Amino acid sequence: MSTVNGRRVIANTNLSLDGRYDGPGAPTDMAWLRPYVVTDTARDHLTDLWKDATTALLGRVNAEGFLGFWPTIIGAEGVDPRDEAFAKWLVEADKTVLSTTLTESPWERTVIENRPAADVVRDLKAAEGGDILVPTSASVIKALLEADLVDRLALMHFPVVLGGGPALFDRPFPASQWKLVSHKTCELGAIAVVYDRVR
Repeated sequence: MSTVNGRRVIANTNLSLDGRYDGPGAPTDMAWLRPYVVTDTARDHLTDLWKDATTALLGRVNAEGFLGFWPTIIGAEGVDPRDEAFAKWLVEADKTVLSTTLTESPWERTVIENRPAADVVRDLKAAEGGDILVPTSASVIKALLEADLVDRLALMHFPVVLGGGPALFDRPFPASQWKLVSHKTCELGAIAVVYDRVR
């Protein structure tokens, strides 16, 4: 599937069975997802999402976490090649970080935007480049779903009920129809699904 100008917005996140992307101790309560994100299914799922992307779109909190961790694993001993490949992609890709507090970027190849996510994405889609990947930045994904700007929605559902914490679909969103593109079952019971927006 391609959009009119060829640049797709791909939103990717992890969800518990009760639809939450973080536990009650968010954003530091990450123990619930650790066993699942290091599986072959999860690593292959992420690789399929970034391989055609040239831009990463992140909220500030995720940017600080991602860019504080992923570059440090490049060249480290025992790192899974798929993890290292994603880390290299993140370093080399153009990055747009949405923030109301940062005034200049502490990372290379990064633009800081203090504007609504929808406005930023419309400008990115009008520019040349590959896909625009939003990797697990829930506030950004919610804003783009509200504006109907997500072209591909990729979810990893983990067999865990968190019983608290923020939920992805925590308010009404515009009605929309989606087509299942792929689904894979992980060895630990998680399910990776990818949907394309039907327009």
